[in-house]
Amino acid sequence: MSRTKNANPGRILFVGSGPGNPDLLTVRAQQVLVNATSAYVDPDVPSGVIAVIGSAHAADEPAPTRAGRKAAAENAAEAPDVIRPALGDPTQVAKMLVAEAKTGVNVVRVVAGDPMCSDAVLAEVTAVARTSVPFEVLPGIPAASAVPTFAGMPLGSGHTVADVRGDIDWAALAAAPGPLVLHATSGHLAELASALTEHGLAPQTPVAITVNGTTCSQRTIEATLATANEMGNALSGPLVVTVGKIVGQRNKFSWWESRALYGWTVLVPRTKEQAVDMSERLVSHGAIPKEVPTIAVEPPRSPAQMERAVKGLVDGRYQWVVFTSTNAVRAVWEKFAEFGLDARAFSGVKIACVGEGTAAKVRSFGVEPELLPTGEQSSLGLLEVFPPHDEVFDPVDRILLPRADIATETLSEGLRERGWEIDDVTAYRTVRAAPPPAETREMIKTGGFDAVCFTSSSTVRNLVGIAGKPHARTIVACIGPKTAETALEFGLRVDVRPENASIVELVDALAAHAAQLRSEGALPPPRKKSRRSRS
Repeated sequence: MSRTKNANPGRILFVGSGPGNPDLLTVRAQQVLVNATSAYVDPDVPSGVIAVIGSAHAADEPAPTRAGRKAAAENAAEAPDVIRPALGDPTQVAKMLVAEAKTGVNVVRVVAGDPMCSDAVLAEVTAVARTSVPFEVLPGIPAASAVPTFAGMPLGSGHTVADVRGDIDWAALAAAPGPLVLHATSGHLAELASALTEHGLAPQTPVAITVNGTTCSQRTIEATLATANEMGNALSGPLVVTVGKIVGQRNKFSWWESRALYGWTVLVPRTKEQAVDMSERLVSHGAIPKEVPTIAVEPPRSPAQMERAVKGLVDGRYQWVVFTSTNAVRAVWEKFAEFGLDARAFSGVKIACVGEGTAAKVRSFGVEPELLPTGEQSSLGLLEVFPPHDEVFDPVDRILLPRADIATETLSEGLRERGWEIDDVTAYRTVRAAPPPAETREMIKTGGFDAVCFTSSSTVRNLVGIAGKPHARTIVACIGPKTAETALEFGLRVDVRPENASIVELVDALAAHAAQLRSEGALPPPRKKSRRSRS
């Protein structure tokens, strides 16, 4: 698309992406990236940050969650002119930025780390500053402070930062007071260690070598100057090397790598829309979620049933609406939207939900459910508290039960036994998703996943159907009794089942199980590894 000069040029915004974790973007940087319509990106900008760029135009949510960034990145492919590589020397890049800004658009220049701490980017800023185009510089959190913090080392106020990938005054560096924080690669470790010891530091000086700092793939290896090259030569990519006595405090302050599921790769077999909440919770415990859609949700083949049900709601046909899943809630609200209705259509109707997750979805539309299970969050748990029909207090004896086409009859039969008439309506269909890539199928079969979280019987059946059974070493977590029963039918060992059937409690129960195994010596401390050994 050709562009012409505009009397009112846009701005050029130099955005620092920080050390790698998108959650460490400044609030201003997050806002700029989410709403970007034109961005020039360096090749070393972390993928999680790239996924944020332009996501307000490509995803439903203006600011994607950690787990939702992958989906936002996939959707961003639909708008390919948002993201461009920053190619050429600094002068050429600056000319591209200025030329596009003069067409009237705001241009975002995304760099790894901090813009003003890179000589090349500083040259771009200098070139832009010579023009009439306005610009901003949004700093990124420095890796030199963030990475040691995430690795559990308190730097204090007296540390020295240096990049040993260029020219360095080793004598001055070795004489500097306090701990050293050095940017390096594995190829610099031998020179780093020998130069510092040659200029006066003891060979037994503690060293911590961190790769992929601040991300869920962070790995820290403890060594000394004498063993740094031997210990760290297998690490690839940019490293942050911390030198000094503070390395010995990692056992006390290592909060990031000491989380229960740190470094675990966890399989999340859910629909694409539903996987986000679970992945978010897994990341909070340190896991690396791998979302593998096993179910695709589609509308019913005929809309007539749902249309009659919605009309019945408006006409006062129902005393209760019982929701058994968030998909059912979503399906009803989508049908409301078609008819121009809102939450007021539920006036005079009571709502029951099978669990807290479903209730939260109902609340998101401004409606408070009247009834939830007090014990087990399942169809059986709801039946335990559901009132029988009373001809005096219940002027209407009919319940609307919108659900999946493959749902069991447990709930509808139990409600009929309590004297209710049931309109069992297919609100959506669940179909088996396409098989995952061959690499993922191989990981499933050979134990490449540390754990798998099943949230329904259909996720168990469909995962086995499209990818095979998880390996015996993979820990199996099931959200409720029906899901666990199905897993057992397929020959899986069920290791974890929460007391209440919710995503939060499922993931928390998995984390508690991992912590218990570690306390019993069945697992190594998570900070000593990036993931469990694979055979």
